This record gives sequence, C-alpha cells and structure tokens, in this order.
Amino acid sequence: MNGISKNELRKLQMTQLEMLKVLDQICRKHDIHYSLFAGTALGAVRHQGFIPWDDDLDVVMLRDDYEKFLLVAPDEVGEAYFIQKEFSAHWPMQFSKMRKNQTAFIERYIPKDPEIHMGVYIDIFPCDNLYERKAGQMLQFIASKVVIAHALDCRGYLTDSKLKKMFLAVSRVLPWKLCRRLCILKSRADSSQVHVFLGAASKMSHSVFPRAWIENTAEMKFEDGLFPVSANYDDLLTILYGDYMTPTLEEERVYKVHGEIVDLEHSYTEYKDVQKTMKFDKYTRSIR
Repeated sequence: MNGISKNELRKLQMTQLEMLKVLDQICRKHDIHYSLFAGTALGAVRHQGFIPWDDDLDVVMLRDDYEKFLLVAPDEVGEAYFIQKEFSAHWPMQFSKMRKNQTAFIERYIPKDPEIHMGVYIDIFPCDNLYERKAGQMLQFIASKVVIAHALDCRGYLTDSKLKKMFLAVSRVLPWKLCRRLCILKSRADSSQVHVFLGAASKMSHSVFPRAWIENTAEMKFEDGLFPVSANYDDLLTILYGDYMTPTLEEERVYKVHGEIVDLEHSYTEYKDVQKTMKFDKYTRSIR
C-alpha cells in the first residue's frame, strides 16, 4: 500500500465517516435527498463500510438537491468544516466538496491558486438531466469534457500526455459556461434518465442511469450507521464495476492514493512550502 499505512488509512476513513454523519444530519434536517455513490456505495454493499483500501468518500445528489445543499450547508457545518462549492472563489472544479478545517489532504497536483482549501474531504457529485436522444446525450458528454478540461486547467492539473495538454490548452478558448448549461439541462427536469458527466465517471457508459435509480434509495449499513444507497444498487454497481462482489486479488490491487500528504492534526496551510517542491510519478487506480 503506497503513501499511507493501513492504520493511518483507517484513521482517515473514520474522519470521513464523522464528516458523512454531519452531511447526513444536514440533509435530513432540510429534506435533501442524497445517496452514497461509486466506491462508497460499493463499500456499503460489499463490506458494510469502507472498501479497506479506499481513501475517499463519495455522495451524489440530483441537481436541485445539490444546489439546496450548497445553499444551506455553509451555515450548518459550523467552524469545523468548510463547503467548497463548485466554480467558486479558490475552487474551479465542476463538483463540490465538504472539507474538514485544520487537516491536510494534499493531492497529486500543484494548484495554480495557493488559496485552495486542501483539508480532508467528502466528494459531493451533482447528477443532471439527460436528453432522451442519443445524439443529444453524446453532445452533453462532449460538452462535459470541455467543462472538466477547463476546470482541471484552472486547478493546475499535471499530465505527460501531449493530447491531454493540447485539449487543456484548447479548453481555455472554448465556451465552457455554455457547455456547462448544456450538461445541466435545467429545462428537462422530467427526463427519464440522468447523468454524472460532471461527477465521478470518465466513460459515458458508466455515467448514465434511469432517474429512479438516483431518486429511490434504501438505508444500508455503512460502518456504525445507516445511510442511503440506491434502491437499485445491484444494477448501478454492475454498470460501474461489473462483477462488483468479487474483489480483485490482493496482489493485483493497484490504486490511486488521492492524498500525497495526509495529516489529521495540522492544517494544509502548514504544507504550502512543501507542496511547491512536490514531484509526482504516474499512477493508476482500481478500487475493486
């Protein structure tokens, strides 16, 4: 296991669990619908908690719930936490995070903006309306790539790929705000399908679901609590991971360590000088 020991990883997971409980309380108080998503949902189903080798926590919300959460949460979380809103000052990304203050979770990039909050986090992904026709869906997917490239370029994304570098450069002159509106598709709130193009998955086939799979949830054990997971978790996880109940063999597990520096006791601000000198190797990730 790279970068962080099993004991340290477990401490990180317990911090993220503490944050999830706060998020859950806010959502219940304000009637905001959300569910555990991606590897976190897989962990709930297969492990009744975190995947033992996973270092992040993901939730998903339909756009209306997502926007409501971003509106009410900053006043609810108190001084211990910070809501990092999409496309806000010091956060150019297309999804949001809930961060814990006075912690450090320094990821594998050097931010262009030195004021970016880099505490331990929960990823909060928006889920948006989808065109019914395939041509419209593909247009939305392509538009999402423009939005994401623009966001990554603003954040300080590092890559050795010449093709990716070229696309990042092109994204600076493309109408990313128009592309974002196309992705969100506010006018189609009754669409039969939804997408997470601006969220977790990179493949179109892993990003489109019937609306009911996100709307309908069931309580499921996750660590020492009960949290919402898609009532159609079997269908959802099969799309995301295939045979999701069969973990990869231990010796074959290769995964991305999101946090290059993880410190649960000190603020990320104490690592700004260190971060300027960080160098990163190539990496891959598979959380199965």
